Amino acid sequence: MKNKKTIIVIGLFITILSIVLWYTRPVKTNNNFSALAKVALRDVGHQLLQAKNDATSVVLPVIEKSTNRFVLSFEAQLAINPDSLIRFTQQSFQKAKLPNTYLLEVFQCNTSEVAYSYTMNKNKNKAIIPCRGRILPQQCYRIEVQFTDVSTSKNVPMAWYYILFSAAALALILQFKKKPSVANQTTITTNENYTAIGSFQFYPEQNKLVKQAQEISLSRKECEILAIFIDKPNQIIKREELIKKVWEDQGVVVGRSLDTYISKLRKKLKDDDRIKLTNVHGVGYKLEVS
Repeated sequence: MKNKKTIIVIGLFITILSIVLWYTRPVKTNNNFSALAKVALRDVGHQLLQAKNDATSVVLPVIEKSTNRFVLSFEAQLAINPDSLIRFTQQSFQKAKLPNTYLLEVFQCNTSEVAYSYTMNKNKNKAIIPCRGRILPQQCYRIEVQFTDVSTSKNVPMAWYYILFSAAALALILQFKKKPSVANQTTITTNENYTAIGSFQFYPEQNKLVKQAQEISLSRKECEILAIFIDKPNQIIKREELIKKVWEDQGVVVGRSLDTYISKLRKKLKDDDRIKLTNVHGVGYKLEVS
């Protein structure tokens, strides 16, 4: 059981340590994402104007409207071919190494209604591209792109990593430095003919205790009661359990007989301070051996 607990604690320690190392590892991040997105969208705007042979009107500054959402607008009105828009956007985003999962919407400037939209996904089966080939009439448009799959590093305070690591280390230390329970300190050993309990040798078949060549006679009931305690050292044994095993199984129910036998056993074991037969009030008895 102890080995099993040790394995669990070590496994927990390794797991938490792995999490800490994972989150604190150097991560290669694209700190120029916003700038690259703006350049790529400006390139899209430029290609849309070129496709309409417009070499004079200006692509207005690309605005980052919110997190990972950018707005492309134009100085002059233009007609937009959805096929060209899709192609130019894919090419520009690919060159800039931008995420290939995004939502693109074309808004009418005067009404802010969506004149055209589509979604792209790295899984092509999940992409939705409607109304291809239907050219949007010439008017004022603005194009908004929302990148929907941009990995961002979590800003978790380093203190939390140290807390997790310290907790795991403390659990491991406590596991190995934990004071052995009283049950593990018992001096009860069993040989072929007797059971050693402290400085006594208990011979259940011969109804006796032996201490330094001195024999102490035990009644049959005393032997049965002592055997139960020796089987569960440092554990509380309920009165009902003792009575059932020693008397009731034999069809005899007793009242104060148990207390009398306990008192007799206590006197016969008193010569060894490491052995105590204690009363747990209202519950039962316990053989304390250390």
